[in-house]
Amino acid sequence: MQLKLLVDAGGMKPGPAVSQKLGPLGINLGKVISEVNKATASFKGIKVPVILDIDTKTKEFTIQVLTPPASELLKKEFNIAKGSPQPNKIKVANASIEQIIKVAKIKQQSMFLDSLKPSVKSVLGSCIALGILVESKEPKVVQEEIDKGIYDDLINKGTEGPSKEKLAKLDADFEQVKKSQEAIVKELEKKAEEKAAAAPAATAATTPATATSKEKKK
Repeated sequence: MQLKLLVDAGGMKPGPAVSQKLGPLGINLGKVISEVNKATASFKGIKVPVILDIDTKTKEFTIQVLTPPASELLKKEFNIAKGSPQPNKIKVANASIEQIIKVAKIKQQSMFLDSLKPSVKSVLGSCIALGILVESKEPKVVQEEIDKGIYDDLINKGTEGPSKEKLAKLDADFEQVKKSQEAIVKELEKKAEEKAAAAPAATAATTPATATSKEKKK
């Protein structure tokens, strides 16, 4: 029997979904959680898909840790909790191509790709969805540059990461981006606050109407 789970790497906790499936089989939930946390410790801080292969007769199990989604790897790489609410307008990070290649190498095996280049382009697709710039450019532009062979040397030879000078330049570029989008961010925050403030009022407004309706039925 196989059970597929998406867990917090290194921090899986008991939950009804898992206990309802393992309980009737007589599987020790505490042991499963402990072993899963050990197996996923290297990815701590992100969600990781795992497969439990369970022998229902012996109650023994094995754990297969799958590669985390590219979006989770990117969020960990750039220390961001979530992607942009408006990826086309608000950017949450500015990546180097070396950092994208690093993530693409992790994802390549699970994609069953012989070449790293398609994996890099796929990770760039995730950057588009999350609102991450790459080399201070829109990821679509970098995808086109990859098709032209501009980054072939880095992709083919591998890389140990960007230089401190390059990272400093990307950080400086991103500071300018954040300044340019401050007005949009403030407007979104204002709308969120207004929505949060309006929610209790809306609930209070509907409560008397409900009571009145019940009284009429009586």
